Amino acid sequence: MNFSLTSQQEQIRDAIEKVCAPFDADYWLRKDREGGFPDDFHHALAEAGWLGIAMPEEHGGAGLGISEAALMMHTIAATGAGLSGASAVHMNIFGLHPVVVFGTHDQKRRWLPPLIQGRDRACFGVTEPDAGLNTLKLRTRAVREGNHYVVHGQKVWISTAQVANKILLLARTTPVEDCEGTEGLSLFYTDLDRSKVEVREIEKLGRKCVDSNQVFIDGLRIPVADRVGEEGKGFGYILHGLNPERILIASEAIGLGRAALKRAAGYANEREVFGRPIGMNRAIQHPLAKSWMELEAAHLMVQKAAWLYDQRLSCGAEANSAKFLAAEACYAACENAIFTHGGMGYAKEYHVERYLREAWIPRLAPVSPQLILCFIAEKVLGLPKSY
Repeated sequence: MNFSLTSQQEQIRDAIEKVCAPFDADYWLRKDREGGFPDDFHHALAEAGWLGIAMPEEHGGAGLGISEAALMMHTIAATGAGLSGASAVHMNIFGLHPVVVFGTHDQKRRWLPPLIQGRDRACFGVTEPDAGLNTLKLRTRAVREGNHYVVHGQKVWISTAQVANKILLLARTTPVEDCEGTEGLSLFYTDLDRSKVEVREIEKLGRKCVDSNQVFIDGLRIPVADRVGEEGKGFGYILHGLNPERILIASEAIGLGRAALKRAAGYANEREVFGRPIGMNRAIQHPLAKSWMELEAAHLMVQKAAWLYDQRLSCGAEANSAKFLAAEACYAACENAIFTHGGMGYAKEYHVERYLREAWIPRLAPVSPQLILCFIAEKVLGLPKSY
């Protein structure tokens, strides 16, 4: 096995670091205080051609794998942009994966280039207030009327809906009582018509510059041509994109954890108490050393999951494990960074309190740690299904 980056991957890392360099910690602190989507950051990555890293070359993308996309997202987070920077662009990276796999040539020609070029911004409309992770119980309804579907319903925790002009929407086209198994849900990629869609921002703990929202849909008309794949098969299409999503979120979490660890180590070397740097104290050293090991171990699982996916091999257990391990390692590293800073860790100007707030995101989303444990217990260990 070779765990070294390829020359191409080293070039990707270096190029992303260069693009991110003007957007330093003070930039992200300001965005955290003031809010407002990081348009200039998004534009910089679009101008450099990175928003289509995992999109097909024939439509303007780079045609690379999830391994390279994960490296890109890790690098963004690790520069200090954290989950704010990563969340600003990761819909471009994996959000339209169902379109890449199941969309027609015409759909990909219409939809992918504007997204890659940064002219379109998309949000992902799946989660609903009552259904939560029980996606098969979604209530948002799309009723076909001639060449259109008319949609009514509600979504929640929809990121970037304040700035998006497109939405990837999962809606029910057949009543749940008339369905068997996973059938009855259809997937659409369409214009976010704000005359029919109300978007209300949710005030939240962190990542203020990348909005999260409640979305209320009342009579949105979607052309049949904007349906991805067959009617009623949307749940399967969404599932196809879940493993890449988990891998990329995990990679971002590791990047955030490493950004926190770097700041903690730097502070421990500089801060002197009782005539010597606090980094000489084992009570400071050992938690940081443990976090380094935990982040490294989680990163290996991310690499394995990404490699399996790129080889078109089964990777559900590995992708879920990567997300679980990375989220826990990230949170511990951010917490240890605050402990290392002591009282100053509570001050915004030292950045680590922001990292800890953002570290909650990969622990909670896009799937809970408890459900991952249930998945591993059932699918890997052969234990009875518990939910």
